[in-house]
Amino acid sequence: MPDAEDVRRIALSLPDTTEKTAWSMPTFRVAGKMFATLPEDETSTAVRCPREERDELVLAEPEKFWIAGHEAQFAWVRVRLAALDDEDELRDILADSWRQAAPPGLLEAHPGLGLPAAR
Repeated sequence: MPDAEDVRRIALSLPDTTEKTAWSMPTFRVAGKMFATLPEDETSTAVRCPREERDELVLAEPEKFWIAGHEAQFAWVRVRLAALDDEDELRDILADSWRQAAPPGLLEAHPGLGLPAAR
């Protein structure tokens, strides 16, 4: 089961990512733009997620995903770390969030990062 240290390690392994404390919690940023946080007691992470997808995720897997009240108007979703299948699932979630925040030059330099594997 992934934990807060896995979030930190994986997030910081993504290109041009830094950690910065904001609102008394760790946040992870790519080129200065936030893509993940470790809120409250670090049993969850908050990541970027388009609202349409976010709502579908919450409905499909409410044991894994939920929307915090103060984040409802933003394109963010919470992820329960204990409910994730494994570290690979966490890595996919963080990389997808990273892609949403990364500037075009970084996306061009890392074209496959955070995208589903070709089948």
